[in-house]
Amino acid sequence: MFEFLISRSASLLPQGAGGHLGWFRGAIGGGLAIAVAGLVTMLLLGSNAAGFPVLYAPMGASAVLVFAVPASPLAQPWSVIGGNLLSACIGLAMGHALGMPVLAGGLAVGAAIAAMSFARCLHPPGGACALLCALGASGAEAWGWPIMLAIMFNVFALAGTGWLYNNLTGHNWPHRPVVPTAPAAGLRHTREDIEAVLADWDEVLDIDVDDLDAIYQALQRRVRARNKRPR
Repeated sequence: MFEFLISRSASLLPQGAGGHLGWFRGAIGGGLAIAVAGLVTMLLLGSNAAGFPVLYAPMGASAVLVFAVPASPLAQPWSVIGGNLLSACIGLAMGHALGMPVLAGGLAVGAAIAAMSFARCLHPPGGACALLCALGASGAEAWGWPIMLAIMFNVFALAGTGWLYNNLTGHNWPHRPVVPTAPAAGLRHTREDIEAVLADWDEVLDIDVDDLDAIYQALQRRVRARNKRPR
């Protein structure tokens, strides 16, 4: 059973500590972003800070995506900002309308997934944000809409830190795929061909289509260069 559970994760490429995408860079950035989000929220709320949490747990999950896998479509600025704020609104609305934590939480997460997909801002921590807000609104604390102000400060502070830190440490964010200007010689394909293959697979892969194109072209060039070497 354990071997089955790790069969796919074990095939991931190892990630070193150094470099512009090393785990140490991501760890420092994520920790810094959470600290900044908390401090900014506390300062902007001022005397109202005592009435709200100054940090929200889904921000921890957002930080993992933004700083550990910043090229992921799920980790882009619109996904972080739109996914979290849209889902938080849905969670609060469900909590107030239904008043039953379990029902409100379930419907909020489902509605958040649908809304984020439609708005093209799918972000896994958004599901946690929807659940948190549904439970907060329908529970004993009875969160009201003013809580959105604190969540908004968290989200924008984290996204701002992500933009500054990622770009300063060698990774463009928002991510811009590096697509070769001249396609590799050999079998020619178009972006529509890649999209058609993904549609045939009927799977959602956590990678941009342009990144897939760039990887395929770089692979062709590497194989061609290796085959030209004298044996």
